[in-house]
Amino acid sequence: MIKIALAVLETIKEVGSMGAPGGHIYAALMAQGITLEQYEQIMNVLVNSKLVRKVGHCYFMSEKFK
Repeated sequence: MIKIALAVLETIKEVGSMGAPGGHIYAALMAQGITLEQYEQIMNVLVNSKLVRKVGHCYFMSEKFK
């Protein structure tokens, strides 16, 4: 799961100021066998740890990790 979380972080960072749509992230992970529950757990950990922030349905890197 750590490798998946790191890949998600890298994707969010690459997208930049436009934000990474959660649906797109989930679709990419679902194609690799991740369930919706697992996706939500990963994203909740990233948000709760303040590595990323969620605005609407998009994820952005926290300012201190850009």
